[in-house]
Amino acid sequence: MHASSTPLRPLPRLLVSVRDPAEAEAARLAGADLIDAKDPERGALGALACSDVREIVARVAGGAVTSAVADPAPAAIAAMAATGVDWVKTGLDAGRRREPAAFADLAAAAPNRLIAVLFVEDGPAAALIPGLARAGFAGAMIDTAGKHGARLPDLAPPGDLAAFTQACRALGLMSGLAGSLRVIDIAPLAEHAPDYLGFRGGLCRDFDRRNGIDPLRVAEALRALRPNQRDAA
Repeated sequence: MHASSTPLRPLPRLLVSVRDPAEAEAARLAGADLIDAKDPERGALGALACSDVREIVARVAGGAVTSAVADPAPAAIAAMAATGVDWVKTGLDAGRRREPAAFADLAAAAPNRLIAVLFVEDGPAAALIPGLARAGFAGAMIDTAGKHGARLPDLAPPGDLAAFTQACRALGLMSGLAGSLRVIDIAPLAEHAPDYLGFRGGLCRDFDRRNGIDPLRVAEALRALRPNQRDAA
């Protein structure tokens, strides 16, 4: 057999959202690639206190990439960046999408480290990527604003997700897809070649994002992401 001339797409990495140092350590030990600090009791983008994020960063101790949610204001973003996380995430809702002049001020608060979170309920996001790149954002993610059962694939046509990840790749931005995902969503979403797939509720006990992270579900997600790799001995 001849090797295929089609280049292999890189596999997405696993982002796991955690709310405290104990969950962060469980996710790290289970093999999460990116440990994302946020408060699940406060919706899609609830920010933790900076002191809590510092503890999470210390507990991860370089064993995974880290990120944390910050409110969409320069001072809040700068304070979260000072905790030592690798990436800072902030939400751009429908109103903020219409204010691209403010993008640069947000990005300047965490130079080369700010990730925009765009809500699928606000419509297609690909057209926003050039403006985010010009402003200095490091990446962008699509997430669901509502956390009441509707998953990202229920709300976004595949073509919109493909256009988003392609726009990010073309301009050198990290890309991510998230939103009440389950393990069954990994294969179809991986076709769009995002850098990360983000999980919370789908990896928690009883699939309830308010419960703790279940390391067995993290391992299951990693097996789905890396079907041709054996678990490390």
